[in-house]
Amino acid sequence: MDTALRIAVPEDGAACAAVYAPYVADTIISFEMVPPTAEEMAARIVKTLPDYPWLIAEAGGAVAGYAYASQHHARAAYRWGADVGVYLAEAARGQGVGKRLYTALLALLKAQGYETAYGGISLPNPASIALHEGLGFTPVGVYARTGYKMGAWRDVGWWQLALGGAVGDPPAEPVPFAEFRRRPGWDACLSGA
Repeated sequence: MDTALRIAVPEDGAACAAVYAPYVADTIISFEMVPPTAEEMAARIVKTLPDYPWLIAEAGGAVAGYAYASQHHARAAYRWGADVGVYLAEAARGQGVGKRLYTALLALLKAQGYETAYGGISLPNPASIALHEGLGFTPVGVYARTGYKMGAWRDVGWWQLALGGAVGDPPAEPVPFAEFRRRPGWDACLSGA
């Protein structure tokens, strides 16, 4: 699938909501119970972009998928880690779009100064496990019976990837994404994916 990557804008809220809705309504992949509205997704994009990347993959003028990062935990010592997620439109699955989105997202996070990326995967989800492990993530553990959805308790597995972006001792602070985007050459991470 021929796709172009770009940074999300609030106007992508409706398209991202449409991509995400089947994961919420029809699967255990997301632990949300009600698909967010276009306005809610736009608000999430706005909230994310000051600190973390939110990427869009476009194919034929339509959103084929998106990937984003978020805070791993609120306590200060966790600030060099980021959680990551990717969601694809049905037609984009199995086409390399998820790998391309994640490759760019991880490159951006490393360049921002993040040390580790974490992926939480509702189990079972062999496609997501294959994507994460194919990019070098390693399993670190399972939270058993951590969510109740679709009539049963569900486990969540956690995978992590060392990015090696934290430099110095003590390491420099990760650069907020809004500031990082003002630096020359930042967009090479998108074109290199």
